[in-house]
Amino acid sequence: MNQKKTFGIFLLLLFCSVVSMAQVKKESTPAKVDIQQDSSNTNITKPQKSITQGTVTVEGKRINYQAVAGTLILKNKDDKPTCSMFYTAYFKADESDASQRPVTLIYNGGPGSASFWLHIGAWGPRRVFLQDTQRILPPYKTVNNDYSLLDASDLVFIDMPGTGFSQIITKEKGGEGESKDFYSVGGDGHAFAQFIENFLSTYGRWNSPKYLFGESYGTFRSAVVANILETEDNIDLNGVILLSQLLSYNKSQAASSHPGDILPYVLALRTEAAAAWYHHKISNRPAELEPFLDEVKHFAITDYSLALLQGSLLDSATFNRIAEKLHDYIGIPVNYIRKANLRIGLARFEKELLADEGKTTGAYDAMFTGPVMDPLGEYPEIEPTSSTTGSAFVSTFNNYMRKDLKFGKGMTYLPENYSGVISEFDYRVTPIFGQKFFANVMPALAEAMIYNPKLKVMLNMGYFDLVTPFFEGEYEMHHLPIPAELQKNISFAHYYSGHMVYLHQTALKDMHDNVAKFINSTH
Repeated sequence: MNQKKTFGIFLLLLFCSVVSMAQVKKESTPAKVDIQQDSSNTNITKPQKSITQGTVTVEGKRINYQAVAGTLILKNKDDKPTCSMFYTAYFKADESDASQRPVTLIYNGGPGSASFWLHIGAWGPRRVFLQDTQRILPPYKTVNNDYSLLDASDLVFIDMPGTGFSQIITKEKGGEGESKDFYSVGGDGHAFAQFIENFLSTYGRWNSPKYLFGESYGTFRSAVVANILETEDNIDLNGVILLSQLLSYNKSQAASSHPGDILPYVLALRTEAAAAWYHHKISNRPAELEPFLDEVKHFAITDYSLALLQGSLLDSATFNRIAEKLHDYIGIPVNYIRKANLRIGLARFEKELLADEGKTTGAYDAMFTGPVMDPLGEYPEIEPTSSTTGSAFVSTFNNYMRKDLKFGKGMTYLPENYSGVISEFDYRVTPIFGQKFFANVMPALAEAMIYNPKLKVMLNMGYFDLVTPFFEGEYEMHHLPIPAELQKNISFAHYYSGHMVYLHQTALKDMHDNVAKFINSTH
């Protein structure tokens, strides 16, 4: 597969790789085994469960919890099992009325990624220990998560079908409900919605304030799931929390596939400027990032947009003036910008920004850098964020799941299943007249918000995210087809981080405080 095609597919694989700046903290109390079930010889058509007890200290407050690692079974209309979905739930102990405590359903993206990134990187009681943007080698370790979200809400981490320990039953048995029933926009959404309804019944949480937390494609999924829960299942949500948003595939992720569309370049510009600012690749570099990005925004939606809209009609003087201004903002050589016809896509930017140093920036986090394999290549061959952190996450989570949560003996945990999912996943939707279009789920989120006018939405964004640029998320929110008065239900939070905001400890703390405040204020 050629490099261009490989990287194009790579941009769709929006799973999360995480790094932390945390210093080693005092270890939380080791989990005590309450109930342990050997999952190695269990019928996957039956629910499984392992229950342990533990303690976490969140911002100085000690919290006792019960952890449940297990599976719930999805069924078709004929009441036949179709999928065994794996989850890990954390319930705060000693609650006088646990049925009314908030519960947050959490998942990563891809599609094709399990939820272990958010689990052991952001919100679970244990967090993988890494050293900022530096690679570490085994032995890895976990530390107490000072910013677990367990202080504000009970937590449920869910693995999509075909990832983690979630297994599609009917496909393995050659039944009628094969993977195509799960690997589509609607199929994926209905699977998660059915899981959530099953979970609420199993644990008696129908009266709890309910929140969805999705990252990357998980934000895409959240729009669909919120719509299903609200409009089909009569399950009201208190909030939808989005991290590194993507609600449509026709913008920055598909720039080269949509000639004539200027939005991919306009919406990517502020993130490219942030990366150039961080790496000191712009002259007269401002001391502060945010005012600089405001200036870039003004240029992006005025002079830059007007120039791109003219296409071949743009006069040479304006063309050269825009090229010079782009160089001032994103640090790419003027000659390169001219050759690119003023259109610098994300992948080319990652490869070119640090080309004079023989490096490429991270796509998920531009603060990461890595060596270039082919200096003359057009696109990066390796994504530095993932290559730096992936092994630590996978190894640590597998150890934590089996040693601390006592689940998974004799089983294989699939952290990601892109080869299986990406080849089958149907990204199309059917909005009107039976015609399918490349997926845009902005209408789904809008309908959920209109159906439930009290539904609150929170968007969290990293400045250095070159996969889902923060300006794109803002643009989508401000263009939702909702009544103007419902815009007040949307809140925004920006962080000095990348696609995985929890990558750095200071950003994780800020996000924890913001999300906890959001939850506490919406129930």
